[in-house]
Amino acid sequence: MDNNQPIIIKRVKKTAAGHHGGAWKIAFADFATAMMAFFLVMWLMSSATPEQKRAISGYFQDPIGFTESASPHVIDLGGTPTPAPDRTLNDAVDPAVQQSESKIDAEQAETFAEQLERERLELLLQELQNKVDENPDLTRFKDQILFEITQDGLRIQIMDAANRPMFALGSSQLQPYFEDILLAMADTIRAVPNKISVSGHTDAKPYSGRGDFGNWELSSGRANAARRTLVAGGYAEEQIARVVGYASSALFDREDPLNPVNRRIDILVLTKKAQRNIEGEQSDAVGASLAPEQATPSDAPVPASTEEVTEPLQPPQLRERLNIFEDGVLEFDQPGGK
Repeated sequence: MDNNQPIIIKRVKKTAAGHHGGAWKIAFADFATAMMAFFLVMWLMSSATPEQKRAISGYFQDPIGFTESASPHVIDLGGTPTPAPDRTLNDAVDPAVQQSESKIDAEQAETFAEQLERERLELLLQELQNKVDENPDLTRFKDQILFEITQDGLRIQIMDAANRPMFALGSSQLQPYFEDILLAMADTIRAVPNKISVSGHTDAKPYSGRGDFGNWELSSGRANAARRTLVAGGYAEEQIARVVGYASSALFDREDPLNPVNRRIDILVLTKKAQRNIEGEQSDAVGASLAPEQATPSDAPVPASTEEVTEPLQPPQLRERLNIFEDGVLEFDQPGGK
């Protein structure tokens, strides 16, 4: 064999790593942009006035409504047709302007509270209506119970029927079925914190009893009997703002003053505003009684006092009558009475 074959040596040249792309540069640029935006927002918030901050908050809470009622520019940089007030936190605020803003804020808060209270009363009305519809003992008297929302609160009117009076003839003694209605109402009404007003009404027929006792005393006595039943049903006594008798001064059916529906008990679940009005009237009455020489006479009829009621309805008696109550239509010898 030929031993003169040339020897070939291969040398590998080592070089640095090649280019791996620029993805890290994009990520770093995004991070730098985000940090710049963050510090820009921090600078704007530190230099913004309270009005501008409220504008920013309003925009993010309701962008559509905000653009319809205010400037679409959240922070005024000097180029909008309606520039924002040029005022910093250290600037002096006009007392008149500050008072006006405080008044507007208070009115808005009161309006919002009234709206929430009305929604709560509407839910209470629906719950009471459902209880009447679902309870067999109450469904029979559905036509005698009326619910309505008024400016003073939720009014519950329980009215007499020709063959189903709520009270014994000429008396403030409740019939057992009417006690059932009041106990069911008390169980539901006490779920809301609102106070109530209880009022009694009669028809226009003159009371034919003793001379010193009339429709004023009868209506107030019946309202007080309804109050006692509500308390016996678990309703807090301190939640009752007023108990009053109106006799026939506020008829339900003015076309027929002798209509049995005029004999009724009103339970008004008061709004906070109506409650304040009642408490104000009672405070004025106490002040007038302390200074009688300053009081002025009034021609308006004054509701009878509940202090004259002499027929207390104790809870044991109430429970006893409820235990012996049986289903069925009650019949009375004198259906058209007071």
